[in-house]
Amino acid sequence: MAGVEQLRRREGVNLVQLEADIASVRTGSSIASISLPDYVEHTEGVTRVGALSAEAVIRDYESAAKEIEAMGTELIDAAQKCEALTAQVHDAIAFMRETAAGYRDEGRKIFKRIEECALFTEDVRKTCEEVKRRMKDVSVGESSNEELATQERQLTGIAATVSVYEIPATER
Repeated sequence: MAGVEQLRRREGVNLVQLEADIASVRTGSSIASISLPDYVEHTEGVTRVGALSAEAVIRDYESAAKEIEAMGTELIDAAQKCEALTAQVHDAIAFMRETAAGYRDEGRKIFKRIEECALFTEDVRKTCEEVKRRMKDVSVGESSNEELATQERQLTGIAATVSVYEIPATER
């Protein structure tokens, strides 16, 4: 808006010139073509200068109100985008949780397999030691077949389930 000017009271104010001055400051065509908002109307008996001043003020307020409403519309659009982004974030978090649970399950399976392999390897080691000892005893001739049968019954782990005679001849 223009700076504040002091108006001196003069006789014979040219209202047509005043209206033309107001219209030239305002963008658009003439001030008469701009309608007033629905929520105001001129009071009967108001002077032309008073009516024009009131119209100028209400138009500024209406313009500001429309800009505020436009900001509200932009804010609603931003909120909708935020909600969509939030939904995507929730989907991503759910996917990450599912992936982490899958990794934990796979880790648990591998952990169990490794421990089973370690136990099996220990059984194989013990079996090999036992078979070596039995072979040594048989080759020296210190044990009889009855002693070997008794020893086979006392074996544990894989050694208890596999005997030398079960191993194919090609591997012996």
